[in-house]
Amino acid sequence: MKKILTIMLVAMMAMSLVACGGKTNDNTDKAYEYQYTYQSYSSALANNWNPHTWEMNNDSTVLGYLTTPFVDMTVANSETGEYQWIFEAATDIKDVTAEHQDDLTKYAVNLPEGMTADQITEGYVYEISLNPNMKWENGTPINADTYVRSMELFLDPAMKNYRANNYISGESAIAGANGYYWSGSIATLDNGATAEIAGKDSLVKGDDGVYKTADGLNVWFVTADSIEWLSGYDLATYVGAYGADYFDVDAYDALVALAGEDGRVAATDESWDLMVKVISNPNWGEGEGYEINYMMYEKQYEEASYDTVGLYKVDDYTIRYVCENAYDYYYFLTSMTSNWIVYEELYESTKDTTGELVTSKYGSSTETTMSYGPYKLDYLQEGKQMVLVQNENWYDYEKQEDGSLLSMTDFLVDGEHVQQYQLEKIVIDVMTDDAAKQAFLKGQLDTWSPSAEELINYSTSEQLYQVDETYTMRFFFHSNLESLKNMDTSYGNTNSVVLSNDNFRKAFSLALDRADWVSATPGYKPAFSVLNYLYFYDVYEDPASIYRNTDQAMKAIVDLYGVEYGDGTPYATLKEAHDSINGYNLTEAKNLFTTACAELVAAGLYTEGEDIVIRIGYKKGSLDSADNQQMALFNEYLNAALEGTGFGKIELIAVDNLPDRYGSTAGGEFAIGYGAWGGAAFYPFTMFQVYCDADYVGTIHEAGCWDPSVETLTLNINGEEDTMTWKAWSSCMAGTGKYATADNETKLTILAGMEKAYLEKYYIIPLATTTVCELTSYKTSYYTDNYSIMYGFGGLRLMNFNYTNEEWSDYVSSQGGELNYE
Repeated sequence: MKKILTIMLVAMMAMSLVACGGKTNDNTDKAYEYQYTYQSYSSALANNWNPHTWEMNNDSTVLGYLTTPFVDMTVANSETGEYQWIFEAATDIKDVTAEHQDDLTKYAVNLPEGMTADQITEGYVYEISLNPNMKWENGTPINADTYVRSMELFLDPAMKNYRANNYISGESAIAGANGYYWSGSIATLDNGATAEIAGKDSLVKGDDGVYKTADGLNVWFVTADSIEWLSGYDLATYVGAYGADYFDVDAYDALVALAGEDGRVAATDESWDLMVKVISNPNWGEGEGYEINYMMYEKQYEEASYDTVGLYKVDDYTIRYVCENAYDYYYFLTSMTSNWIVYEELYESTKDTTGELVTSKYGSSTETTMSYGPYKLDYLQEGKQMVLVQNENWYDYEKQEDGSLLSMTDFLVDGEHVQQYQLEKIVIDVMTDDAAKQAFLKGQLDTWSPSAEELINYSTSEQLYQVDETYTMRFFFHSNLESLKNMDTSYGNTNSVVLSNDNFRKAFSLALDRADWVSATPGYKPAFSVLNYLYFYDVYEDPASIYRNTDQAMKAIVDLYGVEYGDGTPYATLKEAHDSINGYNLTEAKNLFTTACAELVAAGLYTEGEDIVIRIGYKKGSLDSADNQQMALFNEYLNAALEGTGFGKIELIAVDNLPDRYGSTAGGEFAIGYGAWGGAAFYPFTMFQVYCDADYVGTIHEAGCWDPSVETLTLNINGEEDTMTWKAWSSCMAGTGKYATADNETKLTILAGMEKAYLEKYYIIPLATTTVCELTSYKTSYYTDNYSIMYGFGGLRLMNFNYTNEEWSDYVSSQGGELNYE
């Protein structure tokens, strides 16, 4: 899904510039002096905003200025956080599958098992009515031919454009696009992504002992290729980082000895057995049957013409988009929050045909850029500055008598039409963070992102915009007793066996004063649950459907912390009880530590009064002052709670520069790990798969604590008790799961029940939700201070200017050239 967050604007651009020169747009009205200029910065500038090949976030940011999506999301009601879909490059999008079932056969879509095309009535064919007022920056109209021809260029088999992956595979794949993209060529595919090779039985063994596809094409085990199964990493990286703790290194070395220079090994019985051995280490958690995920193979594609692609013209301002797989309407709309069109004449003129693949320099300089968005590229100086100005030919601008361009929303925002894209000019200068800070305080920049160390100085500033993310920082444990004993003898811990005790881990959680901890940790907010307020269970039908606000979710946390509510209690309602929770209870923590000490001593695992030292897998990079401050507070809280309980002092030691602290903790190197998990904000019902279903994620989180494929959970569902393994529960609301078609109330009951039961294990201890923070200058204001995950604070579209350029200059001078934002 396209990320809707807009707060960071262009400040995070990170690629160097390779474009050249500047250009003057002949159609710019130079008689008008710009009144509203937005000054931003970057450590480096974008270098490729070609919609077919862009790679980095900074490239995408520039594309956002120069293009117009089919649809977007914006503010409907800023008080309630309600969003709305708005049409831009499209005027309407309809599901017309029922009327065009012949397209399902013509373009060979993937139908649900057991169904025929005449049984399908929705989810495959979408008709897009195009905005007839759309033009390129030079005034050339944009019509259906533009869209169809641009997609043909996008999928051109001679170019193999990088971003075509969005249309040849995945949820938004166009029927027939993959075949045309690979037309007449042999593709090397990742079996972990396609699952076409099921095992030896699906291959043919030659006289030389080498397995090949039925077409006689190559199949390899790979060590150096980035693969889907390893989330884009290669096997060599993992083996190099973790060695014999996770892999059979001898088998790996033998496998590599068979490889070519590219790290690929022909599939033979010998290499097959070696790969199985490599991954069969218990800590890695795989074995026979998983080896196919480390394979790549060749596939021959037949010659195909663009006529086989399900993106076609209906009339001058209508196109149809035939999906390869069934695609829900609202998810289809989400995939339409971007665009793919290019200005054909300029695209063709910038092609380079000298290499093995044809390439295009389209979208790499002012001369090679043609905008159809609210802004156009006006000037570019290599490594120095990028300037964008309003595009007078954007469909929604009207020229005023003074030469300025005005756009009022075609939709209602808080019940009225408001001005959009008030900023007329965007200047992006290349600066270091230190230089950006100084420029911001001198009024020369309109945005600045403070570091974590500096953020505390601006925590109360009215100009600070702080956005919650779905990620929740937490401690996660390896509680297996035998592993903890090994850590005490081999990994530098002392008495880390205490973490095998449930009461100790619960007391550990209650001893942490999260409210105090985040006050000394800029950018964090206290967390007491697995899921925070950014998870929506029915976001497209009900914008207010926040999981954390449901009775089920609130009761789960209230019951977890034992807070009573109702008559005769301090809290009259469930919400009041829920809002009172801060996760900190020193008295109960001491009681639990006392109980834990007695239990551990009785079990012969701990000697009363001894100190405890536990190393924590803390950070991928190097520790900084904020990290050290965090650790000091953790130790302070825990030692205050341990006093008088029978335990000695505790020392938590943060360990940094770890390539994979999650895997190292699960594998038994650390008793505690520190990190975050988030995502899946629009369908939280599948969240627990990452904790419970190894088939879904490869290696489950908190894997050193339990086996969710064996351990069971009983929940009361609609008055009846149901018992399944945790793995089964985690996937029961997805795909063909037992409760996949249940109503939301039932699903909320399941999710909340799992959340409470999981937190009660204290395999994780939630600490804080992460945030993204930005200071904006007094010159500008976002439309709303109430953040929504769907539209941020209103973004640049609805940003307001409090000063003109001249007024701002006067204001800065009146402040002595130095502004105070604290």
